[in-house]
Amino acid sequence: MHRIVYFDNAATTFPKPRPVLEALRRAAESDGGNPGRGGHPLAARAGGVVYRARETAAALFDAKPEHVIFTQNCTHALNLAIRGALWPGDHVILSSMEHNAAARPVAALAAEHVISYSIAPVSADADETVEAFRRLIRPQTRAVICTLVSNVTGQILPYRALGTLCKQHGLLFIADGAQGCGLLPVTLRDGIHLLCTAGHKGLYGIMGTGMLLTDGTVPLKPLMQGGTGSLSASLRMPDFLPDALEAGTVNVPGIAALDAGMQWIVRQGADRMLRHENALCAQLIAGLEQIEGAAVYRSAGAQYAPVVSFTLAEESPDETAARLGAAGFCLRAGLHCAPLAHETLGTARGTVRFSPSVMNTPQEVSALLQCIAAR
Repeated sequence: MHRIVYFDNAATTFPKPRPVLEALRRAAESDGGNPGRGGHPLAARAGGVVYRARETAAALFDAKPEHVIFTQNCTHALNLAIRGALWPGDHVILSSMEHNAAARPVAALAAEHVISYSIAPVSADADETVEAFRRLIRPQTRAVICTLVSNVTGQILPYRALGTLCKQHGLLFIADGAQGCGLLPVTLRDGIHLLCTAGHKGLYGIMGTGMLLTDGTVPLKPLMQGGTGSLSASLRMPDFLPDALEAGTVNVPGIAALDAGMQWIVRQGADRMLRHENALCAQLIAGLEQIEGAAVYRSAGAQYAPVVSFTLAEESPDETAARLGAAGFCLRAGLHCAPLAHETLGTARGTVRFSPSVMNTPQEVSALLQCIAAR
């Protein structure tokens, strides 16, 4: 049986650092109370676990702890932000590289005739991209919704310049940080009002965790109503954060693991991790350039996070990924839940996506290239 080599970290990072697994087990074994649902020691201990994670996230992304809302994933966070911040008659602008986590709730609201939207084409030139957003602004425009990093190509969008554009025009900036948080030095100071992210990707937490971080200036309508452990005598949801957006019991073990993942990143140094992963991507690209029929979907002049999409002329992306998988290499093929991005790229059949983590090695990339070339 082939040894498994994992290159699908844009979907979820694996393996997880040992401190993350230890925090997960400790929370499940020792911190088993329900936070905010009682004054007994185990409830208080679980509450402390959750609050420490809020503090860690707040320090990492320049937010207040009470403005850190824990969610099931980034999709949950984006739905909270989009459905919570928009009102009937609003117009929003999406980038042409959006994941369905942002595009589908926007399209659903438009289909319900609640809002309207436009799609700004993303190019390799950052100034051109920002100008494409600027041209689409109209009097009814309420928000810009944009991914920090394309989950298909790894292109880093000009999010700081978009933050400035939003400030100039009094627009909300809702950012999808699923592929950027943990690697890029993104914070709410970049002009972002609502930052949504996954816990299980670049932050090295486990699946089933995510966050919505707000600068506190945007009133948000709850997506759900239910128990919070606060104001329990009222049938109305609390109007203060984080309680207003955290109906029901939070995932304490997952939050503990996410806290450990964020602290692990700080200790490792995100800059060092980014350099290592980008070097692996450069190694792969250099090798693919020597393989006849290989196409890499990157543009000169654009900036990229450590994700590489490619195709081979003689195979469909699904065939390539299946062949590599049979040899023990885990890469994702297809549309990657981002049809807008593939429409932009002209890759109707999708691509094969390589996304390393700091755990991967140059030797593993060399072995992958040998397998790719052996078709």
